[in-house]
Amino acid sequence: MNSDALHSWKQRIFEHQQSAASEQPQQGTLFELTPNPCDPNNIDPFTLELHNLSFCDKPDWGDRTCLYFVIDNALPLLLYVGETHRTPKQRWANHYCHSYIGNYIELHRRYSLDVSVAIAFWYGAPSNRQQRLQLELELIYKWKSPFNKECWQYWGQR
Repeated sequence: MNSDALHSWKQRIFEHQQSAASEQPQQGTLFELTPNPCDPNNIDPFTLELHNLSFCDKPDWGDRTCLYFVIDNALPLLLYVGETHRTPKQRWANHYCHSYIGNYIELHRRYSLDVSVAIAFWYGAPSNRQQRLQLELELIYKWKSPFNKECWQYWGQR
């Protein structure tokens, strides 16, 4: 991929994600007094605390399920959405997404482009695995994160 193709690819993703971010959550009913925290429209990955990808070198945060988001904060772009029923460290240690991220960073360095890949965690995920997987899928389709295989049809496999 040359520099122009990379820029165009990122721009298309950025435009979609900016549109997704501006979508307003649906109005709740009279009986729903508080918003559903597990509504994908109430989860903004770009507002979460970012950690560098070597977070695995730090002490574990305990056995907590979560959703996690790989973000290039330079533009910003949401690159990957995942869930874990183990600790984030256990899940991330041998994740296939590493090669995509490595190639993505290398391509940016080759063309001297800004890149700032980080990871963010959301610990409000349901403890029920089926519900967590459903929420993960809804977020993947909302943001169309390019490193999730469900979205390769939109952006191409990386």
